[in-house]
Amino acid sequence: MSTYAPRKPVDPHVLVAEVVTTKQVGPHLRRVTLGIDDIDRLTLVGDDQWFRLFLPRAGQDTLRLPTRTSSLGWYAQYLATPRSRRPLVRNYTIRAARPELREIDVDFVLHGHDEDDTGGTVAPTGPGAGFALTARPGDQVGILDQGAYHRPRPGCAWTLLVADESGLPAVAGICESLPDDARGVAVVEVPTADDRQDFRVPDGVDLRWVERDRAASADPALGGVPGRASLAVVRDAGLPAGDGYALVAGEQALAAGVRRHLVNDRRWPKAHVDFVGYWRHGKASPS
Repeated sequence: MSTYAPRKPVDPHVLVAEVVTTKQVGPHLRRVTLGIDDIDRLTLVGDDQWFRLFLPRAGQDTLRLPTRTSSLGWYAQYLATPRSRRPLVRNYTIRAARPELREIDVDFVLHGHDEDDTGGTVAPTGPGAGFALTARPGDQVGILDQGAYHRPRPGCAWTLLVADESGLPAVAGICESLPDDARGVAVVEVPTADDRQDFRVPDGVDLRWVERDRAASADPALGGVPGRASLAVVRDAGLPAGDGYALVAGEQALAAGVRRHLVNDRRWPKAHVDFVGYWRHGKASPS
């Protein structure tokens, strides 16, 4: 991540949310709609607003949520709770919000949710994906608002957004929040064409989809590894003139690789690039 401070949450609270519905929105993406009775305590800011998601561990019949909300306070309280009683914690982005219905949508990537060599289905890795596949109406989770990363610098005339499927909700949220006259380029890598999504994009923003399976077929050197194809697209891309601001979100090597390319090869100021590594290919997050 860059040294520029992300947008902080406004008066955050630990809120209880209940599953309303679930929906498969692509072969590798599943949407969970969460109902929040006290959604008025969640300040919705648009963009790539993210939050801590607290999930019950297997065998837990009670979801024990932290009561402190500061960045250090909730985590200290969490660590002080015996592991067997702690919830699992992951970070997610609000894909869409409907405050009038007291609902938010959250998209989960089903990492590893593919057919194996025998035609069977490989179970997804990670508690978030597992939750998304098994969630039922009424299931409870906790959320804690963490603000947003998207903060264009003053004087930047256009925006570059780069993400894989894990960063797709962030790109969609940012595009839907941009003014009508915004200019820029958005490069989004997804596993297959069926994982694309429709969302509002200003006329001046060029949305470029990268389909990983097709890119790997055309260039076996990419190996189907998440992020490699979109990094290659950014390296070869013609970009608008003038000072730009970039936000890169997704697999760690993608985030770091695009940032390195912009700063070292295109001579962008480091302060104009924000990058967030959501996950690491081949590595499971600690639980």
